[in-house]
Amino acid sequence: MSLPVEVPGLDTILPEIGDGTIVIVEGGADLAKSFFVRRLCRTALHAGRPVAFVTSRDGRELTQMLARENGETSSGVGRIQIVERDSVDSLSEYVPEGGLLAVDSFSFLTLGLAPTDLARMLRELHRVSRQTQATALLATDQGMLDPRGEAVVTHLAEGHIEFHAQEGTEGLVRFLRIPKWADGRFVDRNIYYDFDGRRIAIDLRSRVL
Repeated sequence: MSLPVEVPGLDTILPEIGDGTIVIVEGGADLAKSFFVRRLCRTALHAGRPVAFVTSRDGRELTQMLARENGETSSGVGRIQIVERDSVDSLSEYVPEGGLLAVDSFSFLTLGLAPTDLARMLRELHRVSRQTQATALLATDQGMLDPRGEAVVTHLAEGHIEFHAQEGTEGLVRFLRIPKWADGRFVDRNIYYDFDGRRIAIDLRSRVL
């Protein structure tokens, strides 16, 4: 199985995320990155797949956000295993067999790790994910990893999605880029989108930033 990317417009470019893969979802202060990760958690949950979410934030707040975005009570997302941590040096123990592991913020949780330890963690996560046919989404904060750590993460992940937001002549402009993907292709252009806190709307028209 694979995890569908149920974001209209984006699913024409990336229809799914393969099992056994690690995908980095990077973003700045804009909240779209974390929303995207939560959206894929709900997709996995609705498909009957187990979900584990390792978070550096308050677990109750995360539960409420998942429920609100899904239009249900907090008990409706009770099947998601939410783990609050201040730091991690291993993630393999949280990988749900045949399911989805989400980590936000991976860059914050691994701040104290040397690049060699970061590489060891990701190689072990990759091994376990393939063995259990699970998918791992690691949300990172733009600029938080040092250059060597960023190089390690980008090199060892199969996929990399970047969420950007910056001021343009018409106000705030949001776009994403996909510099790396598991099948060897990548989308070397800006994919514009709107985000209102409840949904991501992809704009596939060509524009110049």
